[in-house]
Amino acid sequence: MHSQQTLGWAYCVRDAMADRSRLVFKPKTLLLAFIAGFIATLVFHQGLLQLLHLAGTVPVAAWNMDPAPPLGVPKVISLAFWGGLWGIALWALIRKRNGLAHWLLAIVLGALLPSLVAWFVVFPIKGIALSSSLVVGALILNGAWGLGVALCMRLFEKRA
Repeated sequence: MHSQQTLGWAYCVRDAMADRSRLVFKPKTLLLAFIAGFIATLVFHQGLLQLLHLAGTVPVAAWNMDPAPPLGVPKVISLAFWGGLWGIALWALIRKRNGLAHWLLAIVLGALLPSLVAWFVVFPIKGIALSSSLVVGALILNGAWGLGVALCMRLFEKRA
């Protein structure tokens, strides 16, 4: 026999699962935020990287097609995949903001969050030394990416 308290929790879980309005994202929004992050990586992040490369500011060109371990997919596709996942996280943080706050948050959080993970997780794993040019470059490129995510999501909202 179940206690009243156990059944109460079961009903709460059932009701929460049935009430889709409580979900942070609807599945379609999750997909759109992923697509926005993916596109923003290919267009905004990599586009700005290519402009900086053409200006002679950075030595690496954009859209690197070299295989990325362990699956061997092109590095730019791997980067865009991670950009898609970050797009979901960024949209969760900025989606309820309006006006200038929305756009500034997209740029600032887009610049900071992926950069911090790159600097303190990815770079040490890959044995990459942190330098001032990597810090500034990451903030600029990822800020452009964040703006791209916000812009794509706004465009997607108008079409949906």
